[in-house]
Amino acid sequence: MNYTEKDIDTLGLLSQLVSIPSVSGEENEVADFFFDYVKTKGYKPNRKGNNIWVRNKKFSSKLPTVLLNSHLDTVKPCEGWTIDPFVPMIKDNRLYGLGSNDASLSLSCLFSVFHIYNMNNVLGLNLILSATAEEEISGKNGIQSILFDLGIIELGIIGEPTDMRMAVAEKGLIVLDCYSNGKASHAAYNGQDNAIINCLEDLQWFNNYEFENKSQMLGDTMASVTQINAGQQHNVVPDKCHFVIDVRVNDKYSNQEVVDIIKKSVKSEVIERSLRLNSSTISLDHPIVKKGRDMGLDIFGSYTLSDQALLEFPTIKLGPGDSARSHIADEYIEIDEIEDGINKYIKLLNGLKLI
Repeated sequence: MNYTEKDIDTLGLLSQLVSIPSVSGEENEVADFFFDYVKTKGYKPNRKGNNIWVRNKKFSSKLPTVLLNSHLDTVKPCEGWTIDPFVPMIKDNRLYGLGSNDASLSLSCLFSVFHIYNMNNVLGLNLILSATAEEEISGKNGIQSILFDLGIIELGIIGEPTDMRMAVAEKGLIVLDCYSNGKASHAAYNGQDNAIINCLEDLQWFNNYEFENKSQMLGDTMASVTQINAGQQHNVVPDKCHFVIDVRVNDKYSNQEVVDIIKKSVKSEVIERSLRLNSSTISLDHPIVKKGRDMGLDIFGSYTLSDQALLEFPTIKLGPGDSARSHIADEYIEIDEIEDGINKYIKLLNGLKLI
């Protein structure tokens, strides 16, 4: 398949995406840009909210459809940046900038792959390219809001920095707000009904409990205490203690099953914020997994969350860049990762048979 970097200008697109602030929930400007950019390449993009998607020019209802998805939004810049996070800078074969690695690199490469396939007119399947919002906050105005509009999808490739390793499973996420109760009293009188003390047994349970069902790809379901708050002043025994649990769920449980186990096991009141973000997995016999193995791609289970959690059709997570560089100060990508990502995406899709 013939193309040149001049034909696709992946680095140029990447640089422009980095230069536009696009913190989750504030993607309007970058969505405006990407919508117009897609039009300049000769396509007719669609938009809902800050989500953009486009179908290949010879889209056919007789062919299976592959979704190429990545996200437009970023986290807020952390402290420690030594350069302007919104001014892309190239130095020593690296491009620096907020969101460069997570996930503008994947999005830029996926759009280039989409464009290359259209230029070469060799599609044996349909492609939909989508650039979506609110991935970093798992928001309801992101990819979930356009699933009906996308139609029937046989396979999704979710662009996230995996160093072009293929994630065939991903842990789900539950955030729990837990409350232990007590009785407020003056600290001088050694109040025995202290909400902080009353939650200690539950904290120990979360720290020590091992969920029975293990996963070959995703390991154990893990519950971690991540926040705790109680008391307003030093001389009052608190009547309520609030603590937060972050639960990463393997593919052997639904989120509801995990919550049911927890509620039966602890004394504190447990309130789940959402059950939307379930684990995901794809059969190791799926054609794209077999193709990845044939290419020598590493196959693994991912402990970090992505838009995979919101999709009910088969998906893999695959993209250039390194997850360890996500959300850090002076985030960067290696320029060489652009060509590697594009070539591996193309090789994976070439000759892929889904029916």
